[in-house]
Amino acid sequence: MIVELTIDRLGAQGDGIAETSDGPVFVPFTLPGEWVRADLAEDGKHAEAIDVLDASPARAEPVCPHFGACGGCSLQHFEMNAYLAWKRDLVVQALRSRGLAVPVEPCRAVPLGSRRRATFALERRGKDVVLGYRRARSHNTIGIDVCPILSPKIVAALPTLKAMLAPLLGGKHEARVAITETDTGLDVVVEGVRPPEAALAKLAGEAAACGLARITAGDETVMLAPPMLQLGKAEVRLPPGGFLQASPAAQDEMTALVREGVGKAKHVADLFAGLGTFTFALAERAAVDAYEESAAALTALIDAARHTPKLKPVRSHRRDLFRDPLGWQELKPYDAVVFDPPRAGAAAQAEQLAKSKVKRLVAVSCNPGTLARDLRILVDGGYEIARVVPVDQFLFSSHVEVVAYLTR
Repeated sequence: MIVELTIDRLGAQGDGIAETSDGPVFVPFTLPGEWVRADLAEDGKHAEAIDVLDASPARAEPVCPHFGACGGCSLQHFEMNAYLAWKRDLVVQALRSRGLAVPVEPCRAVPLGSRRRATFALERRGKDVVLGYRRARSHNTIGIDVCPILSPKIVAALPTLKAMLAPLLGGKHEARVAITETDTGLDVVVEGVRPPEAALAKLAGEAAACGLARITAGDETVMLAPPMLQLGKAEVRLPPGGFLQASPAAQDEMTALVREGVGKAKHVADLFAGLGTFTFALAERAAVDAYEESAAALTALIDAARHTPKLKPVRSHRRDLFRDPLGWQELKPYDAVVFDPPRAGAAAQAEQLAKSKVKRLVAVSCNPGTLARDLRILVDGGYEIARVVPVDQFLFSSHVEVVAYLTR
């Protein structure tokens, strides 16, 4: 049904929301204050904009020709300053929902072309193969030839990669392809396939021409050069499928904030340390105990620490901090703690930190909602929130990173 709607606000996922007598209607790619003609879905809760009859002054020209069809970005139509203000407000509202009315700094931006990792779909379509992102609100794949948010090296490699990886599909309809740019070349992980031996042998001969450091397909790995990353002064070898921050620019921002947040601490616990994103920067002036569940990540971290001169002592501890958080008594040796959990947050660990006497905490989060929950626990335990800084690591999406300082 064709209707005309006035967009009142943006939802947490970036969709425009029109408040109607029948309840809210979600309209993607629209902005507050706009009047649009839209095709209302049968559920009466969602609509697709057909025409923007009265555009917002904050409407901008998208930077990508795939915008609107590709499901990777939802907010390229939003003028940058207004967009960053909206992201800051996501953090403000998440904190307020937990009764935390604290100052939040402006959201720090990252440049176009700065994302160094992405996940694609490799899909067989008749006689053709498509490598790209999922279409918006669909399981189908749209072939990608440009992507302004992605590293130019990854974008340049996509046509060659599509041709190289197509034989790995075998009889499969599709596979998942994760690509990470490292300092020594691209690291490619293909999931959902069991590649024929002949296809792997051919791939080994072609990989160097595509600038690959390593390709992992199923249980098989073709290595040309160890995929290495610079973290602080350390060179760290990336395990297959290992996690790292999506944007080096955002990582640099957050690392600087983390170092500033711990101040002159001499002994720091780095919880959910991963490969050592913050460990090595902290270890330039403090002894660091790195806690992480992944054995592969810890092996890479401690191996890099052994080969990096002029660091303070770095010790690694394998631990599932969700099931077995560091207890308040175990926290006694530390004068600062950094914690950077996955999206689920760190409620169990926050409860132990709230009972501790640690003077400085630095929380890093990719989910303002779970961060606000964890900060509430810490404030109830006697901590004060000293600073909150959003970082726009994931351009044109509804996701936002946050760094928060707490003191006791």
